[in-house]
Amino acid sequence: MDTIRWGIIGCGDVCEKKSGPAFYKIEHSELNAVMRRDAVKVKDFALRHHVQKYYTDVQDIISDPDIDAIYVATPPNTHKEYSIKAMRAGKPVYVEKPMAMSYEECREMIVVARETGQKLFPAFYRRALPYFIQIKSLLEKQAIGDILLVTVSLNKTPLESDLIPDKHSWRVDRQIAGEGYFYDLAPHTFDILDFLLGEIVDAKGFSANLAGFYDVKDTFSASFYFKSGIIGSGHWCFAVASNMERDIVEIIGTKGKIVFATFSFAPIRLETDSGAKVFEFILPEHIEQPLIQKVVDELRGVGSSPSTDESGARTARVMDWILKGK
Repeated sequence: MDTIRWGIIGCGDVCEKKSGPAFYKIEHSELNAVMRRDAVKVKDFALRHHVQKYYTDVQDIISDPDIDAIYVATPPNTHKEYSIKAMRAGKPVYVEKPMAMSYEECREMIVVARETGQKLFPAFYRRALPYFIQIKSLLEKQAIGDILLVTVSLNKTPLESDLIPDKHSWRVDRQIAGEGYFYDLAPHTFDILDFLLGEIVDAKGFSANLAGFYDVKDTFSASFYFKSGIIGSGHWCFAVASNMERDIVEIIGTKGKIVFATFSFAPIRLETDSGAKVFEFILPEHIEQPLIQKVVDELRGVGSSPSTDESGARTARVMDWILKGK
């Protein structure tokens, strides 16, 4: 297949810049159809992005013979359902993160992927960004010696909508998105740690709703253990004052440490006995584009994606361990 013809289920905010335009800008890829339940909004998206077809019914876009692959860009509670429908229709899937609402759901999706022979790619796009590839290169060159431990700290101030009960985002609705902002953001960090340091084989955590802005929990602490023997810990809070915001990951080794940020993409800092070195990067206009290119390459048989269904499921398993225990 020389060109992959895509259809998007759920062309909302994430598709406007982060991902949507990549499907028609990269090589050997076209965006041929989009779907959203709101007829006015889906037509508007299609017109602005010059997409030929638009639908308001999921089955219509999945059944479209002019679509080769499906991008599921809906909230997490429909990831499993739509991905499975697409794969059973003979179409590979690129699905937003988190891959599903639980590790169990991820395994169900993988079973269908194997049964149908279709590819399933979670949208953990950081794996394809030069920023994180640079960190991986430093680790592989043992720039900080043998790795000992990793610490994660993410504190964020509440959004305006968090403070108004009838204005809450769907991201803090447990039935739609799991355990709030932790479920939305922490998978990015755990997935990139899997990419950089290998599989996490155990994790435990504590969580609470301390601010009371919404029903889901807002404060989390966790310890985790890698297959390699590396030990990790982290805390996340989504109710701090603006001057307490923090986004830091530190990987500490026998000869120094690497400091970086999962979300702000602050310059990478390498600190050793020889001094400090800083690495800065300019992010792509469409931040998911590098990964989407690799997904298209794999579908065409000329490359491979660093984000796989198995890696996505591993991240969901870690989240389950922290939130619910083994």
